[in-house]
Amino acid sequence: MAREPKIDRQREHQANERTFLAWLRTSIALIGFGFAIARFSLFLRQLQLTLPQQPEPNSSFNSETLGLGLVVFGILTIVLAAWRYSQVFWQIERGDYRPSRLLVWVMTGVVIVFGTLSLPLLLRNTETPVRSRPSKPPL
Repeated sequence: MAREPKIDRQREHQANERTFLAWLRTSIALIGFGFAIARFSLFLRQLQLTLPQQPEPNSSFNSETLGLGLVVFGILTIVLAAWRYSQVFWQIERGDYRPSRLLVWVMTGVVIVFGTLSLPLLLRNTETPVRSRPSKPPL
């Protein structure tokens, strides 16, 4: 069995590295979105403290929980990307590369779940009644 030319293997390894970097960018975006969503939850809590007439929602699922989940998922994505990169590297070296559709479907499913979980947070009525500010007493 003839070995592949060195240039073809080099291109395959470079494509593998580009794919790894795409996964890395995706995981950084997931972590960034999670962090932003979690911090937005902190803003909402502070807003509720300034508006005492607003009832606090009694749900254990809020944007802080969703944000934390996205950060954890982003970290797991980095681990998964490194594992997949290594697996493909050795498959290229042995000459028996096989693409994995399972990984694509798992990642798609998890993103769909997080998107679905964010819908109730988006649809929740967060409008606060406009209250008139008390006027400052004259000096």
